[in-house]
Amino acid sequence: MFGNYLIGLREGLEASLVVCILVAYLVKTGHREALRPIWIGISVAVLVALGFGAGLEFGSQEMTFKAQEALGGSLSVVAVCLVTWMVFWMRRTARFLKSELHGKLDAALRLGTGALVATAFLAVGREGLETSLFVWTSVHAAGSDSGNTDPLIGALLGLGTAVFLGWLFYRGALKINLAKFFTWTGAMLVVVAAGVLAYGVHDLQEADFIPGINSLAFDISSTIAPDSWYGTVLKGVLNFQPDPTVLQVTVWALYLIPTLAVFFAPVGFAKSLGAKKPADVKGEGQKAVHEQGESADGRARGGDRADGDGERLRDGARRAGSSPVGDQG
Repeated sequence: MFGNYLIGLREGLEASLVVCILVAYLVKTGHREALRPIWIGISVAVLVALGFGAGLEFGSQEMTFKAQEALGGSLSVVAVCLVTWMVFWMRRTARFLKSELHGKLDAALRLGTGALVATAFLAVGREGLETSLFVWTSVHAAGSDSGNTDPLIGALLGLGTAVFLGWLFYRGALKINLAKFFTWTGAMLVVVAAGVLAYGVHDLQEADFIPGINSLAFDISSTIAPDSWYGTVLKGVLNFQPDPTVLQVTVWALYLIPTLAVFFAPVGFAKSLGAKKPADVKGEGQKAVHEQGESADGRARGGDRADGDGERLRDGARRAGSSPVGDQG
């Protein structure tokens, strides 16, 4: 349940912030007449996301067991790819989100009503489709034998919390460091995504798309029973499975460890180590200017010496011409 709550909170807050930024900008710039197209675009995006989720749920019920497992496993991989891209994108652009949306909205205002509807639809629709896909895969990974609707309830609670926080942001009653918020929730979402990916691999193994369904890495079902309260918590938060296959554990580790390492790496860590620092370049430039100055000064001093020697030669010649040459007789 917590994993789905986190998904709903994270994705819902992104959509809520987008809506708040669009509405606040139109109100402050005196374009209240453009609010109606914005709300139309947002409503269409929500309906499309709900329809997409419903299509996944009811469409998969008509399939055979192996077809369901193949669909669930494939969509789990797609969902993990989308969520991974999303958390990295938001980590990089969270601080510039407002200016980016303002620029798109200015362009839409110049183009007309249709552009405003499209801007709102695209801005909110992406988060809606990602939420529907990831929640569906998480609910599917939780299994139909749980006998409750906790995953769906968790997602709805997360979305409700996100809407409430978005309203507080709009009213100016809440301020938060969005860069830090999206960084830490993004890291937790990567952990959840690793579990979804591992379970997706298990689905593909059950569908006979990938071999190794009988090659278990370990089996601790007697220690952590799946139907115990702690087993349920681990399942809901991390998609933990007490008897995973070797391939599941391998894929989980190969995704989680490098992704978190890159996610928490300093910005610009991949730059070449041989690149010169600005201070070094500045120092070399100052050195070059100093050397050129010394050369120019040396040439100037050399020129002064040459001028002085020339003057002394000319004085000597004049004295020689004016003195008596000696008696000749």
